[in-house]
Amino acid sequence: MSIDREQVRKVALLARLELTPEEEELFTTQMGAMLDYFQQLSELDVSKVQPTTRAIDVSNITRVDELKPCEEREAILKNAPEQDGDFFKVPKILASDE
Repeated sequence: MSIDREQVRKVALLARLELTPEEEELFTTQMGAMLDYFQQLSELDVSKVQPTTRAIDVSNITRVDELKPCEEREAILKNAPEQDGDFFKVPKILASDE
């Protein structure tokens, strides 16, 4: 599969990239090589391969989320610019029509 400079210019425009003529030539060659490689991959029989999201199997290791009292509450609240009792006081960001 081949790609020409005009197609590279179109991709660059869509990606909001400004390319020099030298970069256009380089990317035309590189993108052509990538498309050739994808063409080779499309010839493989993958009908018996299960779809995956990763090349290797990974799993997320998480801890149990347990509610615990905050022992440093006073120290944390002391750093707040403003507080209201045991809570941070923050500026209102949503206007109300009422």
